[in-house]
Amino acid sequence: MLRKMSLAIAATMMMAGAAYADPIEGNWKTEAGSTAAIAPCGGSFCITLKDGKHAGKKIGTFNANGGTYAGKITDPANDKTYTGKASVAGSTLKMSGCVLGGLICKTQNWKKL
Repeated sequence: MLRKMSLAIAATMMMAGAAYADPIEGNWKTEAGSTAAIAPCGGSFCITLKDGKHAGKKIGTFNANGGTYAGKITDPANDKTYTGKASVAGSTLKMSGCVLGGLICKTQNWKKL
């Protein structure tokens, strides 16, 4: 009886944790076709490529700020790092990398997997 109760409590806690996950967390398909995993790391969210030519490479760190995200994003092809910003709307992650204090930005839309 105690074992069944412990299993039920553990399952409930795991489901509750998933229900309260931040919208940016999870796997995303980038415009280049790679899968990027976004997960908590420290007090931030880290972005790591899961497949493709740059699999395993950490390409960004973002902090949450009331439904938007800000941090650094690295282009894995040339290792240049940019000021980044992101927002989630439904199953789309709008990811931007900027230079010159945000004057010049390149934006991509990633899709939730």
